[in-house]
Amino acid sequence: MNSRALPMTRVNGHTDANSHNDPGAAPEIVSELNDIDLVEGRQHFTKPPTKTYQAMLLLAGSMMIFHVIGINQVFGIFQAVPHLPEKEFYTSSRSNIKDAQGQDALVSLVGSIGAGLTWSGSIFMNPLIAKIDNIKLVTFSGAFIMSLGLILASFATRIWHLYLTQALLYGLGSSMYYFPLMTLAPIYFDRHRGFAMGTILAGSGVGGLVMALVLQFLLDHYGIQWALRILGVWNLAVAIPVSMVVRHRVGYGLGAQRQRGSQNRTRTMVNNALLRKGTFWYQSIGAFLQAAGNVVPLYYMSSYTVSVLALSNSKGSLFVSINSGVNSLSRIAMGLLADYIGRQNTLISGAMLSAVSVFALWYNAPQARFIAFVVMYGVYAGGYNALLPTTITEIYGVENYASVNGVMYFIRGLGSMFGAPIAGLILGSHSRSPSLSNNGDSTSTVGLGPIKRRFNDVVIFDGMLLLAAAVCVGYVRWLDARDKGAWRWKA
Repeated sequence: MNSRALPMTRVNGHTDANSHNDPGAAPEIVSELNDIDLVEGRQHFTKPPTKTYQAMLLLAGSMMIFHVIGINQVFGIFQAVPHLPEKEFYTSSRSNIKDAQGQDALVSLVGSIGAGLTWSGSIFMNPLIAKIDNIKLVTFSGAFIMSLGLILASFATRIWHLYLTQALLYGLGSSMYYFPLMTLAPIYFDRHRGFAMGTILAGSGVGGLVMALVLQFLLDHYGIQWALRILGVWNLAVAIPVSMVVRHRVGYGLGAQRQRGSQNRTRTMVNNALLRKGTFWYQSIGAFLQAAGNVVPLYYMSSYTVSVLALSNSKGSLFVSINSGVNSLSRIAMGLLADYIGRQNTLISGAMLSAVSVFALWYNAPQARFIAFVVMYGVYAGGYNALLPTTITEIYGVENYASVNGVMYFIRGLGSMFGAPIAGLILGSHSRSPSLSNNGDSTSTVGLGPIKRRFNDVVIFDGMLLLAAAVCVGYVRWLDARDKGAWRWKA
């Protein structure tokens, strides 16, 4: 292959990112361009990954996401008060954590910190990934720390014990487990990157679907202590084969300097040129707001089922499971759709429609409309989470992917820590379990009025967060077209 025959534009010493996404370029030219990494003005050709390895990467990524995001999504079940009084959930009157009884905001902060650190750890993980050759060890060590946090949480007797274990240890470990694979996976795919990342991230929906049902079963039959221990051991067992798959791509991106002996590391910090761009700042604000709003339904869906609809806690777990399953299918569908109508277009549509579903379907919802919300929110919310990495590549270029992706996930982690605890403060301390008969049907709805009004306030808070996030990403779309000097309907 004659490298001089390849038409490339150069911007600040790097290949112009637009050349990677030019719909008018010949397929063979696009293929060759995506196998080139430019460092210090030299062209370096990389061997394309095999389809077998790509399939293994998709499977490993889905398995990892299954546990990390699946456990994050079902934390609300730990808060929910069951109809069986002898079970010991965190906020119930029979809780083994006495200072957590009825404290929605304090308990939700445990899950928010754990989930938030999963994302926020990106600011430290991306530089670490760029420096360490043995990325398998980093991945497995993270899974071990994550599992240790879950197991140690089973021995907690005070809420600060949960902050140390199920929040800090779990969150730091899950970040180390999550980011090596998620940072390296996109560079192994080219034209089908949207589909690939959607498939990997679909594991989160499957994880939420299965974890909600499994966790409810474990809690009902073995109690909260053994449920945490089983989850920890299960997670560690899955991590062994997952960690064996992840590796740096030879001659490309984060691992390139090891094969070439270059002294210049791949950029892991956002450069000054990007910091001066409106796209970066509005993308950051949108990432914070969307993350804050996204976690609220996941944390309080089960609580709403028990408190307002007067259904059993097992029904609440079922709704969480349905939402996660729909979300999983949606991520794959959104990834496929994005490859045809544009990744930014699909991301904006999903962000806007998720806000609409909150306002239209969750506010003051009876059972039938709430079920519709559970399904529709699962459909629309999956788009943003699946497509953010691919839109980062499209807007900022492959050479800036690691740095921008790290910052965006750090910001999303902060947003995750913000949304659910504020919703808990709005909701306040209350008894969340109406009187239920043995078959789980409501025998009394007295006193539901104040609780329902508080939940409506939570819905408005959540809807405004998601709507503001949609406006931000829409504005990023306009700014990106302006900066590139041309509007394209497919973007």
